[in-house]
Amino acid sequence: MELSCKTEYALLALLELADRYNDGEPLQIRQIAAQQNIPDRYLEQLLATLRRCGLLRSQRGAKGGYILAREPWKITLLDVIACLEGSETKLFQNETTAKTVESAVVQEIWQEVHHRANEVLREYTLQDLCTKRNNRRQLNIMYYI
Repeated sequence: MELSCKTEYALLALLELADRYNDGEPLQIRQIAAQQNIPDRYLEQLLATLRRCGLLRSQRGAKGGYILAREPWKITLLDVIACLEGSETKLFQNETTAKTVESAVVQEIWQEVHHRANEVLREYTLQDLCTKRNNRRQLNIMYYI
């Protein structure tokens, strides 16, 4: 399984929004795009999709923008991926009857992979990503004398 560019950009944008969740102030597309180096127009499409899935809220006006619809600790990575890629990826949709014993074995293992991947994605939230990022930033701080 690979992380699509669409999902990666969406997660980066959601991290920005999760960071500012407690402020209660929406972030504009251009702010998120500049901070995460994401093309504005592409980001606009991604955020609209996330809004339609109920992960974001939008606010119009001069001080408008996007804000998380739920707390960062209540939005799982599986929620995000299901929104952007569909609830089941195409790789796992083939639940047809296996033609051979070998293909049955391969399908069983592939289903197990899918199940375990979903378990991991269900365990991690946007808050967890923020925490991991902040911890890594602390490790990278260098002091010069």
